[in-house]
Amino acid sequence: MSDLLTDTISAIEAPSPEALRLAQQRQAILTKPAGSLGLLERIGAQLAAIAGSCPPPVPERGVVGVFAGDHGVCAQGVTPWPQEVTVSMLLNMAAGGAAVNVLSRQAGASLVLTDVGVASDYPATDGVRDRNVARGTRDMSVGPAMSRDEALRALTVGIETADEAVAAGADILLTGEMGIGNTTASSALISVFTGVGVATVTGRGTGIDDDVLARKVDVIEAAIALNAPDASDPVQALAAVGGLEQAALAGFILGAARNRVPIILDGVIACAAACLAVALAPEAAGYLIAGHAGAEPGITEALRHLGLDPLVDLGLRLGEGSGAVLALPMVQASARILSEMATFEDAGIDAGQRGADPDGSATDPARRASVGCMSDSEQPQEERLDPKEAMRQALERKKQKEHFSASHGVDAERGEVHAHGQVGGKREFRRKSG
Repeated sequence: MSDLLTDTISAIEAPSPEALRLAQQRQAILTKPAGSLGLLERIGAQLAAIAGSCPPPVPERGVVGVFAGDHGVCAQGVTPWPQEVTVSMLLNMAAGGAAVNVLSRQAGASLVLTDVGVASDYPATDGVRDRNVARGTRDMSVGPAMSRDEALRALTVGIETADEAVAAGADILLTGEMGIGNTTASSALISVFTGVGVATVTGRGTGIDDDVLARKVDVIEAAIALNAPDASDPVQALAAVGGLEQAALAGFILGAARNRVPIILDGVIACAAACLAVALAPEAAGYLIAGHAGAEPGITEALRHLGLDPLVDLGLRLGEGSGAVLALPMVQASARILSEMATFEDAGIDAGQRGADPDGSATDPARRASVGCMSDSEQPQEERLDPKEAMRQALERKKQKEHFSASHGVDAERGEVHAHGQVGGKREFRRKSG
């Protein structure tokens, strides 16, 4: 392995189990039935574990790492699209005209476009980073897709991209890609790492018909039989049947985990890269968030292998990072729930919440302060207050509860919630992407 890859893997630590536990317990005392926000509750707790603090900071500065590469296996007729579309779409992204650009502007995320393996020539373009390792992969049906050295170099490109993004202020990363034929390599990798049959994990990609799908399955099965990818040697498996953008995405995931930053997965290409990354560094799994389910069957098997549940299923099959960007506001909302939602105690509601906090950890100030899980108003008392100070604080708490009732449309006398309840303040998104 390269020095950077070895150092990155060795530096990855699992998210904090203590912060995770306290976040889970805090969820149980917020003003809602336990578990009623579903997967958002689990994502919020995961963000707390990644940050090592509860409530976690809201990830505001998202960066979509888009890696582009071509695939020699296209020569076998696995897609109706010409390979030149890869560079055309990369330039479209640089000009701000692709779906991922539109969605990133909406979500306030920025894009980093990287050529890691484009085969075609194109003029130097602002907004496209030239980190080209090879002019596409070779045809996996007649030999290994790339050399081991090329695989390692592409992994390094992804790690460096993550490091640079985090150093520039990113606090959440999102996966993106562009490459005609890349669902073929992704299906091969997912089959290798999950052990599920090729026919089960291979889908229609850009919308191929039954005949092309059958050819695609046959080509992948032949490539696996010829090149013998070994899941116990992830770099060898990548070199045998993978792609340069999958390699870079795996490095991007490892870099996120090393920097203790969450990363949202997009579709089947990102899921294949995640299987590779977790094979290299199992602790990286704790930093993964599945953005969406998608139309490709390989996503389902990869997420099952990774132990992840997708946030949404919109039937997407575009790629580019589109599904990851659409998931970003939900991930941000999951953090806000933990930091901004009132507890039963805050709201003066007796809901038997102690039953969900049997050892008192979620409400004990000292335990919560140890991982930053205290609200601004909570301060541990070292000694008993004198009567005047106790009265002052009691009056202040009464005023706060009255303010809570008024601002949330709650009739304090009758316990009713009215339709005029206050709506939270408008958030201003920063527009950064092209």
